[in-house]
Amino acid sequence: MSEPLVIGVESSCDETGVAIVRGRELLANEVASSVEQHVRFGGVVPEVASRAHLQAIVPALRRATQTADVDLSEIDGVAVTAGPGLMGALVVGLSAAKAIALALNKPLYGLNHLVGHVAVDLLDHGPLPERFGALLVSGGHTSLLVVDDITSQITEVGSTIDDAAGEAYDKVSRLLGMGYPGGPVIDAAAADGDPKAIRFPRGLTSRRDLEAHRFDFSFSGLKTAVSRWVETERLAGRPVPVADVSASFQEAVVDVLTAKAMDMCTHFGLDTLVLGGGVAANSRLRGLLAERADAAGVTVRRPRPGLCTDNGAMIGALGVEVVRRGRRPSSLDIGANSGLPVSTVLV
Repeated sequence: MSEPLVIGVESSCDETGVAIVRGRELLANEVASSVEQHVRFGGVVPEVASRAHLQAIVPALRRATQTADVDLSEIDGVAVTAGPGLMGALVVGLSAAKAIALALNKPLYGLNHLVGHVAVDLLDHGPLPERFGALLVSGGHTSLLVVDDITSQITEVGSTIDDAAGEAYDKVSRLLGMGYPGGPVIDAAAADGDPKAIRFPRGLTSRRDLEAHRFDFSFSGLKTAVSRWVETERLAGRPVPVADVSASFQEAVVDVLTAKAMDMCTHFGLDTLVLGGGVAANSRLRGLLAERADAAGVTVRRPRPGLCTDNGAMIGALGVEVVRRGRRPSSLDIGANSGLPVSTVLV
C-alpha cells in the first residue's frame, strides 16, 4: 500500500501555510507570513491577518503544487486547521480547503492546530511512541499533554491560566522597546546577558500553588515583575541592562516550563516528550529541556526550528496519520472553531 498523499492548509494566525506531504516525506512547504504588517501594532491584528490570508492562499497553493510536482488527482485528502485560532483567519483557510476538496472530489479533514504542532515531529523523527507527553509552547497556548493516540486520544493535563509564554515574551519585548515578535529578539539579547542577574518569580511553583495547579502555568505575574523592575530602574535614572533583563526573564520562563514538563513525565510514567509550538525554537528552552530530560531518562523530540512556527506541514503530517488510520472524514459543512479544545483532533 502506498503512503498517503495529503495537502495541508494552515491559516490560524498570521502565517498562511500550504504543504504537500507523502507519508513522512515533506514534498512542499510554502509559508507566507504577514508578521511585518503587524509590527507597528505590537501584535497580531485579526482583520489585517484575515486580509493577508485572502491574498496569500492561492499563490501559496500554486507554489506548493509546483514544488511538489504531483498530480493533485492522486491526493488522498485535504487537511486543514479548523481551530483554535483567529476566527476570520481560520475561515479563509477552511474555505480554501473545502473548495479544493470539492473540486477534486477528495475527503476533507478539519484538524486541530495544536495537535499539528505535535504531529509535525513525525516528519523529522519518524513514528511516535504509543504513549508520550508533549509540551506545547506558542504565542497563544502553553499546555502539557499526555498523548495515547495522536489522531484521537489526547489529554490536556496542564495549561496556562493567564498569559501564554509567547504572550509574555511579546509584552516584555515591548516593555524593553525591542519590537515584535518578542521571542526571537529576547532570545538573541539573552545570549549576552546573565540569567542570574535578576531573580524573577517562577509562577505557580509554590507548595500551595502546586496542590491546585501542579501542571498549570502562569506568566502574568512574571511579566508584571519585569515591568516593575524596569520602571524602578528608569525612575532612579539608571540605564536598563536589556541583556540581563532578557536573560533573567527567559530563565524564569524556561525554568518553569521544563520543570513542569519533567514532573509530568515522571508522574505519568512517560519516557518520551515532544516539544512543539513557536516558542519551541527558543535556544534556552531547547537546551535546558535537553539537560533536565537527560537527567530524568526522558527522550526529547524537537522538530527543526523551521517547523516549530505555524505551517502547512504540521497539518499535512497530522492529516497523513488520520488518513493512515482510516478516520472518518469531516463534513463539508464544518465551521471554524476559535476555541477548539486540544482533545478534539478531528472535527
